[in-house]
Amino acid sequence: MKTEKPGAQTDQTRTTVEITTAALEDVVGIQDVLYRTWLATYPSETFGINVDDIEEMYKDRNSEETLAKRREQVSRPQETTLVAKEKDKVVGLCRIIKREDKSVMEAIYILPEYQRLGIGSSVWREAQKLLDPKKDVVVQVATYNTDAIEFYKRRGFRDTGKRWAEKKFRLKSGAVIPAMEMIIKGKKE
Repeated sequence: MKTEKPGAQTDQTRTTVEITTAALEDVVGIQDVLYRTWLATYPSETFGINVDDIEEMYKDRNSEETLAKRREQVSRPQETTLVAKEKDKVVGLCRIIKREDKSVMEAIYILPEYQRLGIGSSVWREAQKLLDPKKDVVVQVATYNTDAIEFYKRRGFRDTGKRWAEKKFRLKSGAVIPAMEMIIKGKKE
């Protein structure tokens, strides 16, 4: 799959972003996008989540062990990681996990400086091509990430009412990111 999507005008230049299935050589770029978007998105005074929490979580992001795990993840047949690239730079991503009963879309992450240029929408359109329309599609979102919640609502996702804070993801400070589930119901025959 290879789709070119023009981005929005920025200054006097036009950004062209290509959406493709991730390759093994994209894992360092994927790690960078995750790290930078988490730093820009998840610190929250209200929930006691600070920059140190995110720094700690990603401190080994480019270690051989972490990169090997990411390479293995990118290679799994039941999962697809899409990357948005400007030239050779990964600027966004989305991971889809196909299960028997549903598809799980891990959040769409776009580097902060590339947000609001239509790249997330382009990634979503490509992700839809991989999804079985008969199955539900779920995504987990931090309850306080209102930008992401609104983004998913505009694409047809609805709040299921499920809320949780997974203790296994306890951060350095002891805080846990509160999560919610959103869903697009599959078209059952």
